[in-house]
Order: sequence, then structure tokens, then C-alpha cells
Amino acid sequence: MTGRLRHYACGSTSHDLASMFRGAPPERRRFPSGVFLYDGADGRRVLFDTGYATGEWATGWRGAVYRRLLPPRVEDADDVARRLQDDDVDPASVTHVVLSHLHPDHVGGVRRFPDATFVVSEGLQRTLAAPTLRSGVLTGLLPDWFDSAAKRVLRADEFAPRVVRGVEVAAVDLFGDGSYLLVDLPGHADGHLGALVGGSVLLAGDAAWGSDLLADAPRLRTLPRAVQFDADAYVRTAHTIAGLADAGVRVVCSHDPLLGRELAG
Repeated sequence: MTGRLRHYACGSTSHDLASMFRGAPPERRRFPSGVFLYDGADGRRVLFDTGYATGEWATGWRGAVYRRLLPPRVEDADDVARRLQDDDVDPASVTHVVLSHLHPDHVGGVRRFPDATFVVSEGLQRTLAAPTLRSGVLTGLLPDWFDSAAKRVLRADEFAPRVVRGVEVAAVDLFGDGSYLLVDLPGHADGHLGALVGGSVLLAGDAAWGSDLLADAPRLRTLPRAVQFDADAYVRTAHTIAGLADAGVRVVCSHDPLLGRELAG
């Protein structure tokens, strides 16, 4: 891989696996909210997601419901800007912010990057225009300036078939040099995105609760299945990602408890 890829945990939640998957043993697992920074060519700095928001959430009753179902654990040190600064990275140097989707644990730090170009899918734009309780979007977490922020909206017809190590995916080459592919990973949310970095690491967002849980996708219980945008597509996407992993691509889901910061570079 040309470039450097780093991981930062920006808050976490916890959940009992037995309440999520049929046949799973009772095990309460902590799920960190992962943010991924890629340093590429020509000074590009691409952030994949932004973690939880620190401080008070002005999100009303919808936020209260969300926090009850998936209680976040967030401290001041979990702020994405703080994480970057602690790693000697100026948040203002981030040139692009890719949002895999719009759930609170992925957009909480958007407000820290007013000068970046945000990369989103058409599906995310549709959700933002008409958020519902089921979509899990808390618009109060987004800053007032977000509507007018610099954006690249990926149209559905931009995603072209591409074979990666024998597995076909639909992708957009963000910079035209193959270094950062935005991959359509449908199911969890409308327009859910992943990123294939350097052809070797797939940032899979919430396509699964964890890279070790891909095979459990067909066994989602009724409630977690119901909150998926398209539960059948969610299962198909998990199967595709498992194929990439079998072919040697490193699959990293947003909630994987990674031990090290450096993923590549």
C-alpha cells in the first residue's frame, strides 16, 4: 500500500451478543466506534467516519431512544479532533471526510471539519432529506453549516463493477488512481459505503458488527434485523465481504476492537 492508514477509537457502546444473534452465547461485548485516517498522495488526508459526539446531545426524544438501545460511552478524550491532535495530526489538514452512513457513532465529529470535502452517497442524501426513527439519524448532531459544506455526492450510476482478488464489487475510484475506492456495501443503511484502501484493506463500516461476526449475519434476531435498511442485502453483503477476506483482503469493521493504531504504511 502507498500511504499510511491509522485507526482511532472515538467512543464505544456495548451489547449482548445473545440478544443480537440466534444461538450466540450470552456475552456482553464492547464495540468501539472506529475512525480511520488515510494519508495518501499529494497531501490528501481522508478520514473515514468521525465517531461519537462528546458533550451534550441536542437530539430530543429520538436521541433518548437511541441512547437507551445502544448506550454510548464517550469521554472528552474520545473526540476525533482530540484523537488526531494527540497523534500530531492537525484536524484542519483533513482534506476529505467519507461518511459510511449517518448513524450517531459515525457523524458525531463532523463539526470538527468545516473545511473538508464530505463524500457521501445518494442514499445518505435521501436519508438526510427525510430522516425517520428507523433510519437512526439524529440531525441535531450535525452542525448548521453541514447542508452548505463542500460535498461530493456519489451517484448510483458512478459505481462500476470491479473485480478485487476474484470477488466482484461495485466501486467508485475517488481519486482516479486506485488508491481509495468507495465500495457499495448495501443493507445496513441506505447508501452504506465502505472503502478499499490501497487494494488491501477494506474499511467495511457497519456492514457487520465485527469482522469476526460476518458469518452470523443470517442469524440476526428480529429487532436488529428490523432496523437494517434491507436485511436481505445485509446478509448478501456480509457474504461478499467474507469472500474478500478469504481472498486475502484485510476486512476491518468500524466496531472491531483493534489493538494497534497502524493498519498500513
